[in-house]
Amino acid sequence: MVMIDQYIFGGFVASLFAFVLLYSLRRRTIGKTKGGASKAATASIDECVTSPAADGGSKAESGGDADVIIVGAGVAGAALAYTLGKEGRRVRVIERDLTEPDRIVGELLQPGGYLKLIELGLEDCLSNIDAQRVFGYALYKDGKDTKLSYPLEKFDSDVSGRSFHNGRFIQRMREKASTVANVRIEQGTVTSLLEENGTVKGVQYKTKKGEEITAYAPLTVVCDGCFSNLRRSLCTPEVENPSCFVGLILENCDLPHANHGHVVLGDPSPILFYPISSTEIRCLVDVPGQKVPSIASGEMANYLKTVVAPQIPPQLYNSFIAAIEKGNIRTMPNRSMPANPHPTPGALLMGDAFNMRHPLTGGGMTVALSDIVLLRDLLRPIHDLNDASILCKYLESFYTLRKPVASTINTLAGALYKVFCASPDPARNEMRRACFDYLSLGGVCSNGPISLLSGLNPSPLSLFLHFFSVAVFGVGRLLLPFPSPQRVWLGARLLSGASGIIFPIIKAEGVRQMFFPATVPAYYRSPPVN
Repeated sequence: MVMIDQYIFGGFVASLFAFVLLYSLRRRTIGKTKGGASKAATASIDECVTSPAADGGSKAESGGDADVIIVGAGVAGAALAYTLGKEGRRVRVIERDLTEPDRIVGELLQPGGYLKLIELGLEDCLSNIDAQRVFGYALYKDGKDTKLSYPLEKFDSDVSGRSFHNGRFIQRMREKASTVANVRIEQGTVTSLLEENGTVKGVQYKTKKGEEITAYAPLTVVCDGCFSNLRRSLCTPEVENPSCFVGLILENCDLPHANHGHVVLGDPSPILFYPISSTEIRCLVDVPGQKVPSIASGEMANYLKTVVAPQIPPQLYNSFIAAIEKGNIRTMPNRSMPANPHPTPGALLMGDAFNMRHPLTGGGMTVALSDIVLLRDLLRPIHDLNDASILCKYLESFYTLRKPVASTINTLAGALYKVFCASPDPARNEMRRACFDYLSLGGVCSNGPISLLSGLNPSPLSLFLHFFSVAVFGVGRLLLPFPSPQRVWLGARLLSGASGIIFPIIKAEGVRQMFFPATVPAYYRSPPVN
């Protein structure tokens, strides 16, 4: 007797719910169509926590002239500094390097993130950097393509995604934060957090001139990025490196679908294109695993020309080859890390130092900005941050309240990456084909998933149901018109594989916090009485 995979039972149960949802939604979509009303829509560093008493090497001290110390002035750090400064907090930001960053990721802000930017009053940071509007995605597979538009009908005409040079955006954010009188940004490398009796009191850092300084504040927010050297003292990091991005900039060409991101379901993994200025298109080639072909030896150029180039849209081919010949090839490891904090009095983690997901869906900045809006609202009724233990207990609600939005975006990124990658397993490839064809159906089958991806409807339940709707859609195609034993078995393996993709991600994110946050006691925490 054949042993059924452990995920099949869960997959069948989930698929029943998904089938009911898909059936009812398709009926509604068909009804609208008949009525004429349907619409188109790092390097590893030793982490340490140092006690002030043991700090014999510092040469200067900075007293408690700040309410909040922020470690890092990237997107999260700069946005948080501006936000808390506008709330009347005295904010001190310490950033390792204040020159303009040059990165190949963090260049696409989804519409949901743009709405958060507006809520924080930072939308003008996208002005004067040649940012491009993005209205959706074009998906390519086996010579076919389908366009998926963001459902923006209910929003102002200015609301859309934005793509840009990451460094230009960060510099504008830093400039904006610096305009707030009580925000101070300085260059320095934070070497450790200062702890006293289990409470973080501030940081120790080295200035650009090499002087060691200790700085104190009631609250220290660590947002020093994906290569954070401080996170280990504040969380249990479980970092995965599923792949690397190889980055190129294409010039003198137009995307087949203007103002859309382009995703090619290539072999072995996806290839992305999106505009980052009026004359430049970013190309990101995903290379599975932690090792990439050598750039110096020419192995990478050969790989791009022989393996990748034949799979990209013909309109981009010549510019792609020209970009390879130009030689400005960059690489960046892709990382994912579920949020697993240790609530620590006096300290908080944010941004990529705290939580990462595969950058395929461009959801990182949306999560960070959403977290900042939430933290601002939680801190707003608190005038005195000095009671660290009570503040820490109250801010445990932050970790719960952020879960539905963050976990939806995180889970979607991880699940889509696994579905979009080619596989020798016929069931996985059938799931990949089903996903492309499901999205190509239009109506609710594209609007629902694209609403999730864009951050406009970050609903865990909607994600779960759409994911298994894809699986049920794939199984249905296998069983029609006449099911054979082989097709039934392949359908069962497809459901099993779908369950094996999404359930471990949901488990890592936290089932209760993701789907039932109101059952977590911290959800109801009230602010301390001043």
